Amino acid sequence: MFGRLMPNEGKFFELFNQHAELCIKGAKEMVALMTNFDDLESRVHAIEVIEKRADVITHTCIDLLHKTFITPLDRDDIHQLITRMDDILDLLEDAAQTISLYDIQHITPEAKRLAELCLGCAEKVSAAVALLHNMDNASAIMRICEEIDRLESDADHVMRAAMSKLFRDEPDVRNLIKLKAIYELLETVTDRCEDVANIIEGIVLENA
Repeated sequence: MFGRLMPNEGKFFELFNQHAELCIKGAKEMVALMTNFDDLESRVHAIEVIEKRADVITHTCIDLLHKTFITPLDRDDIHQLITRMDDILDLLEDAAQTISLYDIQHITPEAKRLAELCLGCAEKVSAAVALLHNMDNASAIMRICEEIDRLESDADHVMRAAMSKLFRDEPDVRNLIKLKAIYELLETVTDRCEDVANIIEGIVLENA
């Protein structure tokens, strides 16, 4: 659809893909953190490093946007897409740091499940972004976006069940507050992935 891309035009898709891969890496580290608390600080540090690398890509993309006369997608779409993708890793970093700072001693199955759903969403975001360079992929992209919506809905259900159980069964108010914060951060990661899916759907509808 986009014909022969100029160098700067193609660079945007490369940056999207690089950022999406970092989202997957960050989410994998979060799942690993939830699985084994013995390595907590190194996992938190790893997520912080990944988030900083993603920030560099985001800034590079926005800088390129200002310097490129002809862009392969609408300028606002490019800005929104890379910014919302960056939000995913910002929230993963917030969740990891909160677990460390709150000195949480054990994690619940519900929190681990939310982390797994974050990873599932990040993988689907990466899959959709990888196809975005060619609108011949429009149908496949839209299917992936629907899968992201489904995963976000699953996270909503897990979140509601987790909150209900927490307020019903957790006797320690401090621990309740800590876990509630973790649940909310992780569920918001899936919300941001859905935001990315919505932006991608809009791009497809405008360009296919």
